[in-house]
Amino acid sequence: MKIGNIDLGERPVMLAPMEDVTDPSFRLICREQGARMVYTEFVSSEALVRNIASTARKLNIDDRERPVAIQIYGRDPEAMVEAAKMVEDAGPDLIDINFGCPVKKVAGKGAGAGMLRDIPKMLAITEAVVKAVNLPVTVKTRLGWDCENKIITDLGPRLQDCGIKAITVHGRTRSQMYTGEADWSLIGELKADPRMEIPVIGNGDITTPEKAKEAFDRFGVDGIMIGRGSIGATWIFHDVEQYLRTGSWQPLPDAEKFALLRRQIRESIDRIDEYRGILHIRRHLAATPLFKGLPDFRQTRIRLLRAETSAELEQIICEIEEKYFN
Repeated sequence: MKIGNIDLGERPVMLAPMEDVTDPSFRLICREQGARMVYTEFVSSEALVRNIASTARKLNIDDRERPVAIQIYGRDPEAMVEAAKMVEDAGPDLIDINFGCPVKKVAGKGAGAGMLRDIPKMLAITEAVVKAVNLPVTVKTRLGWDCENKIITDLGPRLQDCGIKAITVHGRTRSQMYTGEADWSLIGELKADPRMEIPVIGNGDITTPEKAKEAFDRFGVDGIMIGRGSIGATWIFHDVEQYLRTGSWQPLPDAEKFALLRRQIRESIDRIDEYRGILHIRRHLAATPLFKGLPDFRQTRIRLLRAETSAELEQIICEIEEKYFN
């Protein structure tokens, strides 16, 4: 699969952009584990053009991450064009436009998935961004605003006509947020449309190697993105890539999984500071499948998510290893 001149190989598995998750350390670990391409957290176009420091820092990328995409969102065409030019200067491999974020503070203001209620504006912004930069531009969106307006099979070709080089579709509507099951049937229908000449990438509920293979085999997509399935489980890319390549997969040893979690903790603290770094990493510790199903784990889990120092976290993790994994 190619996006412009970026060759991602056969059946590429990519890290989806996620706010407060896909920081530089997390992206690099996922690349090392087998993600073919990674995406930054989304970048507010209006905050970027106003030179908000916290937003500008999201443009920092490491050459070891490549290929890496920076994702932007916004509702003002001029701000989106200016932001795209600023992003291009930061040197990513491509620019992605977020037309899929469902959260109220974004979609409720007409950006992200909110654009699904104003298709002419969505198309105008897409075309303007494509014309403003030399990098490949892609789009990530959803099936539609709600179940009565699943418009992706009509919308996909129109976005393609704007000049984008790939489209990623999350198999839910905006109204679904992240509830229920992702519906891949319309993603498959879009891919099967003879009008579609650009790659169609599917996203939603890929949490196992088997689900990843099914997405390719059953729905014919060119690539897949893994989002929430990678939180606290960066090794999912190792498992999926191995399964797609060989038809079987051997899980990483538990010791290596613990090492990856420890690395995330350490690098999160190094990037921010101890207190905020631990706050940032808690969602990974809460979500990791490594701790799922452990008996009598509730009190330990509470301690784990309340720890405030790296020393305290390390002590609890050592206790978990000794009690459950030795």
